[in-house]
Amino acid sequence: MRKLKIIIFSLIAVFLLTGCKGKNVSAKITLENINQINSNTFTCSFDGIEHDFIVELPAQSAGAPLVILLHGYSNTADHMRFTTEFHKTANTRGYAAVYVTGSISKYEKSGGLGWNSGIAADGNPDVEFIVALTEYLQNEYGFDKERTFAAGFSNGAFMAHRLAMEAGDTFCAAVSVAGKMPEKIWKNRNRKNHVGFMQITGEFDDVVPKRFDGTVSHARDPAIEDVMDYWAASNGLKNITTETLARGSTLTKWTSPKKESQVWHLLVKDSHHFWPTERINGIDGNSVILDFFDAN
Repeated sequence: MRKLKIIIFSLIAVFLLTGCKGKNVSAKITLENINQINSNTFTCSFDGIEHDFIVELPAQSAGAPLVILLHGYSNTADHMRFTTEFHKTANTRGYAAVYVTGSISKYEKSGGLGWNSGIAADGNPDVEFIVALTEYLQNEYGFDKERTFAAGFSNGAFMAHRLAMEAGDTFCAAVSVAGKMPEKIWKNRNRKNHVGFMQITGEFDDVVPKRFDGTVSHARDPAIEDVMDYWAASNGLKNITTETLARGSTLTKWTSPKKESQVWHLLVKDSHHFWPTERINGIDGNSVILDFFDAN
């Protein structure tokens, strides 16, 4: 009887710890075959899967915060670097930026390069890969392990939701640009989190399910409004403020004076499935993302 009580108490303790901290993946497999192919571009393999990554360093890399950047479906690290130029603003503000290329799923040989965000039933171990790559970069360059972030676009943004859910011990905050939370990740969501989250949604982005325009009615994935309420509530954030930005865009913030993590939602007026820019939207998406990281 005494042994039975001990087992029951142990199971309860495990449940409570999982509920409080969330499911946090650790890298059990390390990177292999790391090769430098030019001044800042590298190749590697993880669990037999090939990847490449581009490292953009600030003037002082030791102790610098790190941002892992994840491209959209069928794109590459180089494409995301070229289209967003995130590293230019990030490096100026003291952040290191590392663009990473995904892979073709072992279960979908005809597909494009992308990330196992949880939409498909099976896929590559991308959470574990990104955690392993992040740990390698932290050790190699001396980046600040307490200020490590992830940001993704489209399929990479779906992955940002999954990383925040499953790798909260590695990333202190994540950003989804034009992304949604896949149904599978939503159904297995943590009761509590300790990770900041920012969502950037185009008003007319039909990839992201929304309540205000009815697009959630024909989607399996949750409405982005429900997702943002979840990120805020699971982090214990109750203070809500909303400010109007350029051209009618709105930025909603969930905060708490007793919590380090924050949750932001930028709704970009008249925008579609894009990374916001000053020229097109009147908003420098890179700067707003870095402002969010600064706040976390």
